[in-house]
Amino acid sequence: MTVAIIDYGSGNLRSAAKAFERAARETGFSNDVIVTDDPEKVRNASHIVLPGVGAYADCRAGLDAVTGMVDVLTEQVIKGGKPFFGICVGMQLMSSVGREFATTTGLDWIKGEVVAIKPNDPGLKIPHMGWNELVLDPTGKAHPVLSGIADGDHAYFVHSYHMHVQNPDERLASVEYGGALTAMIGRDNMVGTQFHPEKSQKTGLTILGNFLGWKP
Repeated sequence: MTVAIIDYGSGNLRSAAKAFERAARETGFSNDVIVTDDPEKVRNASHIVLPGVGAYADCRAGLDAVTGMVDVLTEQVIKGGKPFFGICVGMQLMSSVGREFATTTGLDWIKGEVVAIKPNDPGLKIPHMGWNELVLDPTGKAHPVLSGIADGDHAYFVHSYHMHVQNPDERLASVEYGGALTAMIGRDNMVGTQFHPEKSQKTGLTILGNFLGWKP
């Protein structure tokens, strides 16, 4: 089994790869972890990960610039049902549209839009950065990838935009920062985290280990 972390010029790739490698060791899964911009290697992988750091439009442009990658993602994730994990802007790209600086079309896998964080408390700084407590939605409490995760577990965030999910059942967890912000989404064989599991210590490693063993 192989975890393919997609290299499209955006994302903390080495840290993500090391976190997946550690999660595989600690859970006893024999997953190889590769970082690749080769659609054929993504096609042959058992698990697919899309990281992302930076602006929504830039990340979408970078993904589109890798010839054949979006087609392979559609083929393997949407049609083929392979387990998929989006991280940070990689999660945001699962949305219908992003509103960061311009209107940019997303992958439209989970209906919703990515908009600027506007906290109710004007004293809260943007970006939302650092450790914060997860609040599990009803769907999240039952989701296999969140097995062993509870309300109040901490995860590490760095973001100025967040996703409004159209269907509440597709939001798995939120975080409170001057209002509820989407922390994790999921549908069918797909999950995504706004936070960085590779920086979230025990919480992140538990989620990554669950993902490696997930059979949606």
